[in-house]
Amino acid sequence: MLTRLGRAAAPEDAVGLLLDCHDRIRTFLSLARRVAEASSADRDVPEAAARVARYFREALPLHARDEEESILPRLNGADPEVDAALLRMEREHETHGPPLAALIAACDALAAGPSRLPELAPELSAATAALDAHFVVHLRREEDVIFPAMRRLLTPADDAEIVRELRARRGA
Repeated sequence: MLTRLGRAAAPEDAVGLLLDCHDRIRTFLSLARRVAEASSADRDVPEAAARVARYFREALPLHARDEEESILPRLNGADPEVDAALLRMEREHETHGPPLAALIAACDALAAGPSRLPELAPELSAATAALDAHFVVHLRREEDVIFPAMRRLLTPADDAEIVRELRARRGA
């Protein structure tokens, strides 16, 4: 269901790493949509559903921590527009909990019992649509306001420390 040939070189700056995370959020939402639309006979459903659940259970919370623990404290108070975007970002992290839980539960159930796809597809579709609607606005605001502010307002030393923190959260 998802084919990727080769890997691009890892970005060296914090914004590049965060943009990679945003790409993965979009990729896994797309995969969740494809799982919900798949046929029950599709042999890729259990693995794809497990990958979606794992990503949103493990990686997405790390991304939110990256933003709240590494970005927010360094940018907060530097610019009123950025402060408003940071406040919205933090509040929005809390609001995606219910559809995220529904998506993970449906994918866990599909990974364990792919024959349940007809029963679970509507729930997975609804959760994916809700998260899609949330992330379209959320990610765009970060990309349009917060990430440019990082490049404009943070020092190279700040950026290097953020990169270290992001990688440390992932055990890299």
